[in-house]
Amino acid sequence: MSNVRKTTAEILKENVKKPEKSQVFDQDYLAKIEKSLEQWKKDTVKPDDLKNWSVVPLTVLGSEIPREMIYTPLSIANTDYAEEVGNPGEAPFTRGIHSNMYRGRTFTQRQLVGFGGPEDTNARIKYLLNHGATGINLLFDMPSIQMYDCDDPMSQGSVGSCGCNINHVKDWEMLYDGIDIAKESSSIVTHYPSNTAVLFPMYLVMAERRGVSWDQLKGSSQNDMTLEELVRNSSEYIPPKDCFRIECDNIEFIRKNVPKWNFITVNGYNLREFGTSGVTEMAVAAAHGMAILDEMVRRGYEVDWVAERLAFFWSGGMDFFEEVARLRAMRRLWYRILKYKYNAKKDRSTLMRCHLQTSGISLVREEPYNNAIRSAFEALAAVLGGVQSLHVDSYDEAIAVPSEEASLLSLRTQQIIEHETGVTSVVDPLGGSYYIEALTNQMEEKILAEITEIENQGGYVEAVANGYLSRKIYNYMYKEQTRIETGEIKIVGHNYQKSGEGETFEAFRYPEDCEAKQLQRLKEHRQNRDNAKVEQALDELRVACREGKNVMEYTVNCARAGCTIGEQWKVFKEVFGLWKRPSVF
Repeated sequence: MSNVRKTTAEILKENVKKPEKSQVFDQDYLAKIEKSLEQWKKDTVKPDDLKNWSVVPLTVLGSEIPREMIYTPLSIANTDYAEEVGNPGEAPFTRGIHSNMYRGRTFTQRQLVGFGGPEDTNARIKYLLNHGATGINLLFDMPSIQMYDCDDPMSQGSVGSCGCNINHVKDWEMLYDGIDIAKESSSIVTHYPSNTAVLFPMYLVMAERRGVSWDQLKGSSQNDMTLEELVRNSSEYIPPKDCFRIECDNIEFIRKNVPKWNFITVNGYNLREFGTSGVTEMAVAAAHGMAILDEMVRRGYEVDWVAERLAFFWSGGMDFFEEVARLRAMRRLWYRILKYKYNAKKDRSTLMRCHLQTSGISLVREEPYNNAIRSAFEALAAVLGGVQSLHVDSYDEAIAVPSEEASLLSLRTQQIIEHETGVTSVVDPLGGSYYIEALTNQMEEKILAEITEIENQGGYVEAVANGYLSRKIYNYMYKEQTRIETGEIKIVGHNYQKSGEGETFEAFRYPEDCEAKQLQRLKEHRQNRDNAKVEQALDELRVACREGKNVMEYTVNCARAGCTIGEQWKVFKEVFGLWKRPSVF
């Protein structure tokens, strides 16, 4: 069990020993380099460059880490190759979680899809699979995500508008019609723990009705408290402690019953897109992951049993080398946390497995075809950083749901990186770069420092509940937006080199009859189900919430009985009550 009297940084400091002198370079050799470098600065480098030796690249959602003009062996003089870099597939996994990485298995090419009704999204999924996508990445509309049925007044005008609308199990059956769920891996973007507890059981019941055993199902659910309590914009929130309880209930049930499923993708992506740096994104996610491990150990489970199915979800930003370095840094740091803080026994338990989506917030409406270039660079950095799964945002996403043409171009971007650039032929091709290794070290230090800040607040859950993380987000967001408006952060075509001309193209149009179709289907569903079974299932869920039982055991029965997402959400609100987020000002 973790030592609660020490911070994670203190535990790692005791166990990870830094060498006093270089384990890679001869000391006499380093002395010669240092002498040569100083002479070069004196004889060759311009005075203005010496004054500005370190600069901070200002990019959208960057981490403001100063960069020297050049990096040399002196920058990584005290690096121990075996302990800090190592070989791929071996501790500390800086260079990748597999020895052969993409030579053995390429990154899953999983394009985000979801709009309109179930039949609309079904057609797009099949289109992408037929064009080479190797996984499904499913997005829901705002009513489904906020857990309102499509006939709720809160849903009016939003049904199917930014994702697929789902109300009950029959919608799932239509959504996956003609798709082999035993074969295809699905990332189900349920976002919140309360939503995961309601939507994912419907997927499981769909599998039951098809005769597909749960142990055949492969994929992941987000199930992330950060999204529900920090990133979510809603009028209704349940308290953080209850939200975290539901998250861990989901983890417990899925781990026991759906063994190949990733029960959470600890979400850094949406937090960063909401307004944080890449460092904060990873620090909060790591603190969250540790809170999960602590709670599951308290419930009586072995760390390895939980950790080997825990995964992460990252945003890929525009600071190219930072993005590569921080993936490497987080992989090493997560290994060290699991090994030294939690005493994990299995290598798999220590792996930072991750999906990455290129940044949506870096895309702009002006000259939208430029966005294809932005996303391509972000995707390349993700591959060079060693991700297991990737989604590339489409050029028109700043305007609407991606068109079929734009979605295909994003998929083709992944395929071109894999097959035409040669970057997947060598494992961790940037490993050993003086710059990359030095930046990796800096990123790890900064992530760890922010983890300590969260621990000083009382841990992840308390840092959410007391408003600490909300204040950090809003302060960063305000500074970021100011820099964009003043032009400090340059975005080509938006606030820099504005042409005043925009490309014209046919933006995606939502299916206009979606809302009417879903309303009629929901009406028929309510008329044809056994409402006595529905009420019984909801009553049993209500009791389970009050008595501290695992809620997902009861939401599965709700799905079987034909309960809707909105009906189950009402039970959660009734039992747990509503929480008001602390003021950030």
